[in-house]
Amino acid sequence: MGKLQSQIAQAGFWDNPDAAQKVVSQLSIVKSIVEPAEELQRDINDLKELFELAIAESDQNELRQIEEQLKEVEKQCNEIELAGLLSRPEDTKNCFFGIHAGAGGTESCDWTNMLLRMYTRYFDSNKFKYQELDVVPGEEAGIRSIMLRVSGPFAFGKLSCETGVHRLVRISPFDSNKRRHTSFAAVDCVPEFDDDIAIEIDDDDLRIDYYRASGAGGQHVNKTSSAVRITHIPTGIVVQCQNERSQHKNKAQAMKYLKAKLYMLEQQKRDAEIEKLYGNKGEIAWGNQIRSYVLQPYQMVKDHRTDFQVGNVEAVLDGDIESFIESYLHHRAKTKQDKNKE
Repeated sequence: MGKLQSQIAQAGFWDNPDAAQKVVSQLSIVKSIVEPAEELQRDINDLKELFELAIAESDQNELRQIEEQLKEVEKQCNEIELAGLLSRPEDTKNCFFGIHAGAGGTESCDWTNMLLRMYTRYFDSNKFKYQELDVVPGEEAGIRSIMLRVSGPFAFGKLSCETGVHRLVRISPFDSNKRRHTSFAAVDCVPEFDDDIAIEIDDDDLRIDYYRASGAGGQHVNKTSSAVRITHIPTGIVVQCQNERSQHKNKAQAMKYLKAKLYMLEQQKRDAEIEKLYGNKGEIAWGNQIRSYVLQPYQMVKDHRTDFQVGNVEAVLDGDIESFIESYLHHRAKTKQDKNKE
């Protein structure tokens, strides 16, 4: 941490803003790991001294207060343990985060919009920054698909736990007969790598289309073909970006996203578990969901990978998903540990 702080203090540090921002981001990540551990150590030392004094003076009130403070220390320990579970090299990186409607038509487009609200509230509570790269609105309501760039400490590590199909069961607001409907949407997440990522792309393998942005953005966006869609012909991967006013910037962002997806594709070939959870989600429909959100006939959110569940659906849809992420991180660590024993 001291080395990074010294770099920032050097004259001319901000002469190269892109390089400087990477160092600042690295420092933020290191601080998020080191500072909680240092604070925990100080709290434990303070409580130890208070405990010894309370015992010497037989101060029961002080002992009860120490007992309450120990609960907070236990919470801090759990948070540090969680950070320890985010140990993959890519876990500290920013990410590209997508939500895509599946089977269910308008219902699924509305469900995609609900998930977007849930995740953006989670981003806000975790002080993650997010930027819309591309959005395809639904024909009648909601969103067909959306792609975001999310930045913050351990953004990919945490949000990768959400990759997969999410299922909603509710009384449809679009059904005049008030029948129960099931909707599906898929969440996709890939890490954002530096420009020096070791992925070579042949220009002949790319089909690049330029078009007018479809969303809000003012007259400039609507009058110029600034939006970019890139198709990687060998794999069929399609990426697009339309949030920037500049065609050049949109293309650069789309290429960065394509490189990340191709890198993850290579990783999947070497890692069966990631391939199952990320690359082989299957059809966005029955039998492939990782989590169910049931609003009718009862209320419950259940993760099918870990069997973790909560009854407060409203809180979850308001962005309270940290417990699901923690549960999956523990599950993933245990699965890896069991595999290593075999």
